[in-house]
Amino acid sequence: MNLILLTSDDLIAPDRALIRDSRRLAHIREVHAANEGETYKVGLLNGNMGSGTLVRIADNELEFELSLHTPPPKTLPLKLILGLPRPKMLRRIFQTIATLGVKELHLINSYRVEKSYWQTPFLEEEAIREQLVLGLEQGCDTRVPQVHLHKRFKPFVEDELPGIIANTTALVAHPYTETECPRSINYSLSLAVGPEGGFIAYEIDLLKKIGFDAVHLGERIMRVETAIPYLLGRLF
Repeated sequence: MNLILLTSDDLIAPDRALIRDSRRLAHIREVHAANEGETYKVGLLNGNMGSGTLVRIADNELEFELSLHTPPPKTLPLKLILGLPRPKMLRRIFQTIATLGVKELHLINSYRVEKSYWQTPFLEEEAIREQLVLGLEQGCDTRVPQVHLHKRFKPFVEDELPGIIANTTALVAHPYTETECPRSINYSLSLAVGPEGGFIAYEIDLLKKIGFDAVHLGERIMRVETAIPYLLGRLF
């Protein structure tokens, strides 16, 4: 936890907060070795960042005096469209995109996405939010990414995706193409990444039809959880 992230429910005054939940209490006490008078990096969910001075330690709560005047870091100019990965990857991917500054994620169906993946409890709203918050605490950010679920590939691509990618450059990561992925871009991007095994040819053709260009990352084939941070580091 590189940033102590507060919610509006924690505030008892504009410049005061009480932390009472067991996860944050345990982390601040055990990892940060909390002492009264010490100052920590603090942020308000979807709000400013700054500092919090620990003014009182009690058995079941910690009280902070706040000074929050710094805006969170800039977001990536990116819309990420991702074939739903295996459930055991989901939590890591949610944390990764939040840490790296992605603010719009669309999880989509695809031929290689097993139907059972959509039934995982990791896709429940509270479960998603929990992992996003952990990613924000790691990356020192306060803006919560928006996650959208799309269970039907063709209707989504044909009816919704053109509007989503409007006014952006649209790329799809695909190992079987001749075009190399660009580096260090300075424009708004929509990026599609397939599930484990990638998009099939029909899906690539449908994405190209609405304006996507296929790009590759070289000779190596990566897992989704590896490809996402690699792509974002290369592009931005």
